Amino acid sequence: MAERKSKPNSGLGVFDRPDRRRFTATEIIAVALSIVWLLGAGLFFWNVPQEEFGTSDEGKTLRFVMTLMAIFLPIAMIWVAAAAARSSRIMREESRRLQTAIDAMRQTYVADQQAKGMQVRPSVEEKLDQIAEATKQTETALATFATSRDTSPLKARTKPEEPQSDDQPGLALGTPAEDLAPPLDKSDFIRALNFPDTAEDEIGFTALRRALQDRKAAQLVQASQDILTLLSQEGIYMDDLRPDRARPEIWRRFAHGERGRQVAGLGGVRDRSSLALSAGRMREDPIFRDAAHHFLRVFDKQLIEFEEVASDEDMVAFAETRTARAFMLLGRVSGTFD
Repeated sequence: MAERKSKPNSGLGVFDRPDRRRFTATEIIAVALSIVWLLGAGLFFWNVPQEEFGTSDEGKTLRFVMTLMAIFLPIAMIWVAAAAARSSRIMREESRRLQTAIDAMRQTYVADQQAKGMQVRPSVEEKLDQIAEATKQTETALATFATSRDTSPLKARTKPEEPQSDDQPGLALGTPAEDLAPPLDKSDFIRALNFPDTAEDEIGFTALRRALQDRKAAQLVQASQDILTLLSQEGIYMDDLRPDRARPEIWRRFAHGERGRQVAGLGGVRDRSSLALSAGRMREDPIFRDAAHHFLRVFDKQLIEFEEVASDEDMVAFAETRTARAFMLLGRVSGTFD
């Protein structure tokens, strides 16, 4: 078997075992102090006459014990201090190496998430593309329907106008079509903000088409679609977030203009990686920042109007949508709830 050659380390090896066998300044100082103390204590006891302790056996024993204590006890204390200093140095090195390893793992994780966001085509991004395609088909169908009706008023204009009753005044010419449409149902509005789950979600696509026919709801749907697409590029998906649920009264307080601790519960997103990636993208990407601020403004306006007619059950369902989760994430990153 060929002998494996170790590659030269270009920097600090995070997982290399530190060299604990080499002598440091602490050990050298301890050796020097020990030698000095041995010499000093030896000279002292060599010059002390034996008659100071007597000539009896007890005196000789006392002299021997005191000599041992005077010589070796300070040396032992010196080496205890040296061992403590060495242990402290090893602990500092291990702590520094552990911090370096954690930083390397964090950078690897963020780089891997960014690579996945750019190279892999996740399922949520495919859903958003399907939603965009369905939106285009819906707009095309609406345009076709409007075009097919353009010729019918020409024939109607040749007929004499019927008198209108006082209870039903006539509409002025040029009234927008969205003003003639019935108001969007709350359930359709909530369902549209959550977007269809799959390509076979007929209920979700029906609610989405109805929401796109409403001018104000369409603004929020399109802004939400844009920001969800941008978040998916960072590997952030609303289905993965599990934010803390906020009570309906907290949403109502925010809609009424309250800020600070009273509405801090709306920033219930605890996913640190999503918060860090969103904050970094907000700082570095002006397109993402503009799209996020536009989304937050449109969401705030729609929330004010929706809160006036929504029940507590409607507010709970509204808060569970993907659009509301994106608002909670970006609102916490941008400090909207402060």
